[in-house]
Amino acid sequence: MAPNAGPATAAGPLTAFCEADPETLAEAFNRLAGTFWTDGTLNDPASAREAVPALLTAWNDTGTGTAHRGYLAITLGLLVEAEYPVLDGPVATAVRRGLDPLLDEVRGTTAVTPLTLALLYLLSHFPHERARVRSAFSGVLLDPDDRTRLDRGLTRLDPLDPDLGRAWPSPFDWDIDERERDFDRAWIRTLTPEQTTATWDDDTRTLWATAGAKALWSLANTMPTPVVDQNPYWSARHEPAGTADSATFARHASALCCTSCRSALTFQDTGARCQGCATFYPVAPGGILDLSRRERPGAGVSDTPEDTEADVLQNAAVMSTVGRHYEAGLRPAFLRVMGQNWDGGITPAIEDAYIADRLRPAAARTDAPVLDLAAGAGRWTWVVADAAGADRVIALDLNDAMLHWLRGRLPHVAAVRASALELPVADSSLSAVNCWNALQAMPDAARVIAEIGRCLRPGGTLTLMTFRWADDPVYRYFQRSHIFPARPEGYLLFEPQEIRSWLAAAGLSVTEESGPGTFVFITAKREG
Repeated sequence: MAPNAGPATAAGPLTAFCEADPETLAEAFNRLAGTFWTDGTLNDPASAREAVPALLTAWNDTGTGTAHRGYLAITLGLLVEAEYPVLDGPVATAVRRGLDPLLDEVRGTTAVTPLTLALLYLLSHFPHERARVRSAFSGVLLDPDDRTRLDRGLTRLDPLDPDLGRAWPSPFDWDIDERERDFDRAWIRTLTPEQTTATWDDDTRTLWATAGAKALWSLANTMPTPVVDQNPYWSARHEPAGTADSATFARHASALCCTSCRSALTFQDTGARCQGCATFYPVAPGGILDLSRRERPGAGVSDTPEDTEADVLQNAAVMSTVGRHYEAGLRPAFLRVMGQNWDGGITPAIEDAYIADRLRPAAARTDAPVLDLAAGAGRWTWVVADAAGADRVIALDLNDAMLHWLRGRLPHVAAVRASALELPVADSSLSAVNCWNALQAMPDAARVIAEIGRCLRPGGTLTLMTFRWADDPVYRYFQRSHIFPARPEGYLLFEPQEIRSWLAAAGLSVTEESGPGTFVFITAKREG
């Protein structure tokens, strides 16, 4: 089934790929893709263009199996994507000339298979062919997220009414009303044309990265399996966030401190004042103590640098359901991509048990507070509160919209807005810290871990979940290509040894480390 040679650079890797058996196919695919492409860049654009006819010939060969065709579709998609934001570059033009057999393949099925997903990834790169691609997929039983992801990839930017920031994990996951759409239009109007185009392009790359990661994993494994969260968090009544009195925060007086000078705080219903430098920190509407905003005597209120970050969730702060969108849509999709959790091997119940089993004994050893760091909308704060007691927990995040959602379900938990880079927590004052699915979002992971080490008591426990880079170079590219406003360089994941070295420098020793796929689960203790 090997095709005619084509350019000399392609002949060997393509022949080896076409002759590869199931056990060696993924490795042969990486060698083939790596001949022309490295981490999103064409090694030699002319050679890539010249190789396209040979790749299409291999596709059309009647002896080519479906798995081989799927990998060829991803290879072609990678080469086309490397020319983006140019949509009609030499490689894309060459592939476009050979689309008919690929479109016929789609028209010939209603089933969603790994090959279908690979073709969805490739064909979503051709907005010039929007009508033909949509027609080909019209009879395919795509899930709503896949269909809207395909449609968005085939859509060109409308500079007069751009739809930004609601693309990932798919447009289907952002079911917003007209009021919320008007809110989007308001902040989009503040962008320059260059910023609008750059944001659109980043949204597009992120959608392709999800589609590509899903297809690549499916070709090597099986079709993805959805995960259902059975935790009672979802059945608990959610009320608008109410006020919090001084007692809510005063019970943590031994831990919470001034971010300016680390002195103790005096608490009142309207906020907290530093006993050392007299800095005042207000309690924001909804009962959130805002330790990121500093009102000094004789001066105005100042914000931390992170307040200026363009974060899609902050832009969505108007949404009363932002917490549900995050926990039910964005977070599970993030775990699927970054953790290679397409088979649902890590369920929410497994995460719950990991946290609870390690925090419960840590909390029992002392009455010191437990910090849920980067608590988000509170789904895992719920678990921490169940393990340690709600009156023992401080939920800290920099996103006030998420904390408002958290307060609506966990009104007895003290919610604090502050930066993880400068924890408003006294030295050696916490019995435990939970940092779950957050380290990869921090601007300085090493500094965050150093802060955790500073704040934990000797013998205190850290539970941590984050992600490592995939071994497969193409999957690693898809991980990195998830580009969000607060992370324009793409997500920065880790090598496990990096995390271990940061923990050791912070005085923390690893007592357990595990994780399937590219998950990293760590339990560490502060050395005594």
